[in-house]
Amino acid sequence: MTNDENISNIDFTVDKNNLYREEGITDHKVASIRRLVPIKIDGSDDPDRETVFYASTQLMTPEGPLPLQAALAAKTYEAAIEEFPHAMRKALNRTIEQLQKAQQQQQREKQQEQSRIYVPGR
Repeated sequence: MTNDENISNIDFTVDKNNLYREEGITDHKVASIRRLVPIKIDGSDDPDRETVFYASTQLMTPEGPLPLQAALAAKTYEAAIEEFPHAMRKALNRTIEQLQKAQQQQQREKQQEQSRIYVPGR
């Protein structure tokens, strides 16, 4: 499949039954919390669906910023603020695990590459 075919197959259709109004708060230090309020197609609130909260932050590393994100099981901003530190610690631990797995995989691949026996003429 060519790049043109891949691009033409992208579906940009908006799901009219899954719309949210996004609000955000920040402490200008560490926390960024998004509140997604379900709405109907006319922009009015949709009380049949739950409001969703997401937390995000970023840590500075020698390689640059490391973004962390997590869904919050909160119903209010106050609850989201209380849950934020735990959610970010959990997201950081998950990210560290993923990075360690990737490093281990790279080391295995490097070892396999270095351990190959090359026979002249083959």
